[in-house]
Amino acid sequence: MAVGGLSFELQKEEILALIGPNGAGKTTVFNCLSGFLPADEGEIYLEGRQLGGLQPFQICQLGMARTFQIVKPFLTISVLDNVMVGALAREKSTATAKQKSIEIIDFVGLSAWTGKEAQGLPLPLRKRLELARALATQPKILLLDEVMAGLNPTEVDELIALLKEINRRGVSIFLIEHVMRGVMALSRRVIVINYGVKIAEGSPEEVVRDKQVIEAYLGKEFLDAQG
Repeated sequence: MAVGGLSFELQKEEILALIGPNGAGKTTVFNCLSGFLPADEGEIYLEGRQLGGLQPFQICQLGMARTFQIVKPFLTISVLDNVMVGALAREKSTATAKQKSIEIIDFVGLSAWTGKEAQGLPLPLRKRLELARALATQPKILLLDEVMAGLNPTEVDELIALLKEINRRGVSIFLIEHVMRGVMALSRRVIVINYGVKIAEGSPEEVVRDKQVIEAYLGKEFLDAQG
């Protein structure tokens, strides 16, 4: 079983992190939440509405958007057109979708690439494009799957600042992340799963000192490094 008996709530405008070893079931949780995988049992609610049986595009239109662990922009079209794909999930007017997309591209720091093909973007900027495309759907909840993977410390810090600003604008964030620097800086609460089962939940400071979490995921070296 990939995930079993997992229960939690994401509060409005909260930043919640989901961590655990590789293969723990984290991306499966996102796939169930966003409609890419049907849950065998249990229920998922967004603002009181049951999401079971809905397709990913329907869940997106209700206000839940996601990024993917492996970024997959549309390589042969422009950065602007990539973001417009997201905007048109909610916006009927092409002109309005274009204007909103330009604003989002500027917000995430990709203005210089607006008219260029996405295949020319290096990995850190492809991750920003993936984020921009999700933001263009006007989400209430943003699911971020390892958005900091492969970034250097400076790029991580820049992304932390950007995500804090997104959250300040009223978007709730649920993130899967291995970069603990980002987890500690962003999350108000952390859920830890191992073999698909929740083994800890609490503030980042509480979770990183939990014996089960140290044994299953962080290792004693992480705690020593934290002092």
